Amino acid sequence: MSAPRLAVVGHPNKGKSSLVATLAEDDSVGIGPTPGTTLRTREYPMTVDGRLLYTLIDTPGFQRARRVLAWLEERATAQQATAADRPRLVAEFVAEPGHAERFPDECELLRPLVEGAGILYVVDGGVPYGPEYEPEMEVLRWTGRPSLAVVNPIGRRDHVPEWEAALGQFFRVVRVIDALHADFETRRQLLLAFGELESGWRAPIEEAVAVLDAARDQRRRETALEIAHFVADGLALATERKLGPTEDATAHETELEAEYRRKLDALESAHRTRVQRLHGHRELEATASALELLEQDLFDEGTWLAFGLRRRDLVTVGAIGGAATGGVIDASVGGASFLIGTAVGGAVGGVLAWLGAGRLAELSVIDRPLGGRLARFGPSKNPNFPFVLFGRARFHASLVAARTHARRDVMELAAGSEGSALPLDASHQRSLARVFAALRKFAPGSPRHRAAIDELTGIAEAILAEDAAGASMG
Repeated sequence: MSAPRLAVVGHPNKGKSSLVATLAEDDSVGIGPTPGTTLRTREYPMTVDGRLLYTLIDTPGFQRARRVLAWLEERATAQQATAADRPRLVAEFVAEPGHAERFPDECELLRPLVEGAGILYVVDGGVPYGPEYEPEMEVLRWTGRPSLAVVNPIGRRDHVPEWEAALGQFFRVVRVIDALHADFETRRQLLLAFGELESGWRAPIEEAVAVLDAARDQRRRETALEIAHFVADGLALATERKLGPTEDATAHETELEAEYRRKLDALESAHRTRVQRLHGHRELEATASALELLEQDLFDEGTWLAFGLRRRDLVTVGAIGGAATGGVIDASVGGASFLIGTAVGGAVGGVLAWLGAGRLAELSVIDRPLGGRLARFGPSKNPNFPFVLFGRARFHASLVAARTHARRDVMELAAGSEGSALPLDASHQRSLARVFAALRKFAPGSPRHRAAIDELTGIAEAILAEDAAGASMG
């Protein structure tokens, strides 16, 4: 089974390159606001694990379709050609000496069709339909190639119905797809529609879709694993300075806290870059700093409120965390340290956790077994801290997963949403509280710590799948 080849054609500046970028999941496709950005055909193979699934061909827009159609009709009359001869006449047009200079755009876009590619014709549903489009649609019909039309509403959808009515007279299949915002399921259904255009395409297209489904699931698993490691690393993060025998540790507190913040920022930045690259967004790294809420200081009160838990939820998960750690909770409130037994540790620990929720981490002095002292800032025991890390990572992942590769704008949160679109239900809160407590209790690298990372990965994967399903339904 050969991988299908699909040429994306149409008027200039109607979203052809955007659709190519979205379907090929390739952010290297050139997209510009002015007509004529695409001057030559360029192929974008869709591959998964080195396996070619299909090839999309970006083409220049029609410029002289009426003159091309006139040439074809004149040649058909001279040869007394029938409809069966039309594909051959299109091939003769492309091969005609001088046409590459007189009709450069038409020769470029028709050549892959002559060579056997299918047609994906793109129009803008935000502008009125007009008869000027009919010559190019008629030229495409002369190629005899299987064809599908896409109405891409750029900005508005006012004229979609009239486009659907007109396109239905020239193309077997018509779909309405916003190339900039098409979700995975929309793209999936468009690919399946290609399989209906030609008998030899159904099997390879269905196989390609199955591979893409598996690749999406694998990408989600890898993203969940990245989130789990990020949270685990954040919970273990600490900064240290050697102390002299009588040196006051508090003299280093400001410096150690500043270093702690820098390291945590770097940890989160590296995590985001890895997640973006997992989803094929190589060019997104430069714009990530413009995220409205995600780029607030991680330690800002607004971030805690947006991605952390409410007071009553913290009390509940604090109790779970206390039980999960065997009832030993070290919560610093007003300088007092509490060691609480299992009978009351959970509930009281939750209350103390909320009272100390504004404190990120504490300075402590460590006596080393072989002598010497250390001033250490962190790790954070704040109960809200892992929920904030997880919430920010989850929200970032949901944005990246939903973002098409055609978009060139800055990735931003919807105004006023402040993370409220991604709540955590009580079941997930309890599961996360238990695994966060385990990550804090067991030494990094130990079998039980690795088991906790595995468990967090599974929880994160389930939550990401729910987020994707909710976004698709929305």
